[in-house]
Amino acid sequence: MTSPDPKHPDTIHCDQFIGHPPARVWRALTEPELHAKWWAAGDVRPVVGHRFTLDMGPWGHQACEVLAVEPERLLRYSFAPGTLDTTVTWRLQAEGTGTRLFLEHSGFDLDSPLGKAAFDGMGHGWPGVLARIEPALAA
Repeated sequence: MTSPDPKHPDTIHCDQFIGHPPARVWRALTEPELHAKWWAAGDVRPVVGHRFTLDMGPWGHQACEVLAVEPERLLRYSFAPGTLDTTVTWRLQAEGTGTRLFLEHSGFDLDSPLGKAAFDGMGHGWPGVLARIEPALAA
């Protein structure tokens, strides 16, 4: 589910229920082998200051740096500094026997053609990406 944010029009918000506890969903966000199964290959690690790249296929390798970590609750990193200059924030919330995963992708420059195109493309693409997490965990 994607929702607009009238206070922050440069931000994409999505959330997805995943039928696994937060500890398992955290692994999908922070273990490179699992991360590659549902989104992009890269040496992601939950360590503030850790720099890594994500292989975004036709969009190339995108640099990232971990900005905040609260194990099994929050992971925030910069995404594509120097080009998009955005921030990706994942929040995990226990919900019944599963997890509600919230994504906030913020900081798009909607006045630039690249920023606007990325915002539109990722706004449509993120829900499908999030939907791949549960099957990746079940495999």
